[in-house]
Amino acid sequence: MPVLDEFRLDGKSAIVTGAGRGIGRALAVALAQAGASISVVGRDAAAAAHTVAGIVESGGRAVAVEADINTDEGVETAVSQTVSQLGSLDILVNNAGYCIHKPALEVTRDDYHAVMGVNMEALYFLSQAAAKVMSAQGGGNIINIGSISSLIVNRPQWQPVYNASKAAVHQLTKSFAAEWAPLNIRVNAIAPGYIKTEMAPVDEPRFKQRWIDDSAQKRYAMPDELGTTVVYLASNGSRFMTGSIVVIDGGYSIF
Repeated sequence: MPVLDEFRLDGKSAIVTGAGRGIGRALAVALAQAGASISVVGRDAAAAAHTVAGIVESGGRAVAVEADINTDEGVETAVSQTVSQLGSLDILVNNAGYCIHKPALEVTRDDYHAVMGVNMEALYFLSQAAAKVMSAQGGGNIINIGSISSLIVNRPQWQPVYNASKAAVHQLTKSFAAEWAPLNIRVNAIAPGYIKTEMAPVDEPRFKQRWIDDSAQKRYAMPDELGTTVVYLASNGSRFMTGSIVVIDGGYSIF
C-alpha cells in the first residue's frame, strides 16, 4: 500500500467533542479531509452547525449531535445518534475542555467540579460508552486532547485544577490503552502547548514573556497545526502506537 494511503480514513466515523470552535473544529475538519465522517458533539447547537456546514461545503460528511456529555443521558445520545446517523463509531476525539485561572487558595468546590467534570468525568464516561460500541465492532481508536499543563506549571496565571485534570487525562490514556488493547482499541493522546484559541489569549502582551518567549520556537501555534498529528493517530499509519502521549509545543517543555 502506498504510504500516504495509510493515513486515509475513508469509511470511518468519528466523534469530535467541543468541535464547534477552536481546536475541536480544526481537528474535525482535518479528519473529514482525510475521509472520515464526523459527528460534531456539543451543547452549542449553533456552533456545531457552523462546523458541519463548513465540512459539508468542502465535500465532506458531517452531522451535529446536541448533547451534554457531562450527563449519562448526553453520553448515550452522543454515541447512539452517531451510530444511527453515520453507521458506526470508529474514532473518538475527546477534545472538550474547560479551564479556570485561579490560585489554589481561591479555588472553590464548584470551580473544582466544573473543571474536572468536563476534562475528566465526561471524557471517562464517553470513552467507556464508545469503547463498548468499538469492541462490538471489532476495534476502534480513541484520541484524548491533553496538555503540556500536565508536564509543567503554567505561569503567570495559576490553574492548578486544570493542570491536575490534564495529568489525569494522560494517565487515563495509558490505563485505557492497557485494558483495551485486547479489544483492538487503541488509545493515545496529544499534549498541545500554547495554541491560539478563545481559551488561550496568546496575543495578550502580559503573557508573551512566559508563553511565547520561553518556548524554543518562540511562537504559538494555530489550531490546524494539530490536525495532521490527530489524523496520524486515527489512521493505520500509527497502528503500532497505543498509550502514547505526543507533545506538540514548539519546544516549550524541553527547558
